[in-house]
Amino acid sequence: MSDEQKNKSQTEKDLSRRDFIKLSGTMLGAAALVPLVSQGARKLSGGEQTDGPQWGMLIDINKCIGCNYCTYACQAVNNLSDDMLYNVVTKETTQTGVEFFLSRPCMHCTDAPCTHVCPVGATYQREDGIIAMDYDLCIGCRYCEVACPYDARVFNWYKHTETSERVPDYGVPEVPPRDRGVVEKCTFCSHRIDAGLERNLIPGVDPQATPACVVACPTGARVFGDLNDPESPISKTLSQTTLTLRLREELSTAPKVYYVPPQPNTETGSENS
Repeated sequence: MSDEQKNKSQTEKDLSRRDFIKLSGTMLGAAALVPLVSQGARKLSGGEQTDGPQWGMLIDINKCIGCNYCTYACQAVNNLSDDMLYNVVTKETTQTGVEFFLSRPCMHCTDAPCTHVCPVGATYQREDGIIAMDYDLCIGCRYCEVACPYDARVFNWYKHTETSERVPDYGVPEVPPRDRGVVEKCTFCSHRIDAGLERNLIPGVDPQATPACVVACPTGARVFGDLNDPESPISKTLSQTTLTLRLREELSTAPKVYYVPPQPNTETGSENS
């Protein structure tokens, strides 16, 4: 394992400890905090940006079994090798001894640090809230990679000439290959969303218009949709969920990925596959 891979692995562990292990360990005494956290998350969902759609995702930790299907589907659709993952799943343990799987795509922050540091405008926020990349503009400076507090970006060190091992079992490549020397990331499968909307499909409802990771999840742990639409799958799920959390909320990035944290004395699944 290279030094960079070791550092990335350590970063993932640190993220998990900061955001879930500590929080989950105090959940038993957090009854008074539940309404505050849940309402605050909805208020900062990013819907204030525009009257149009604001795409978001919810991941229920208690339903995640660590099968990695979300990762594999992402690899297939984006034709990624195992050393370039947009979506990472790690196995963690709370302070009370509950094991759970933490799945991390790009958070598509309302106030994304990566967009502020890009010197050429290659990283930008779409009107629908998705943090996108213009790979033709990217100069590979990696400022965005350093600025991202979620370790959600990967640098393309070499030109990909082979097909991902996840093809065709988990899908087929749906986006053009990226050139060597650019920073890549999860896009919420924006190509599916855009094409689906042109055909009057509903992202989060119709599989063809929904991120591949959501469609591939066998347990329904991932929910997607328009945060501005009260009838969307994610809005309905958020309104029916007592407690949701977002990673690194203290940074005021206002991520559009929500989590239902692991419940006390609840085992979430088997070993990572």
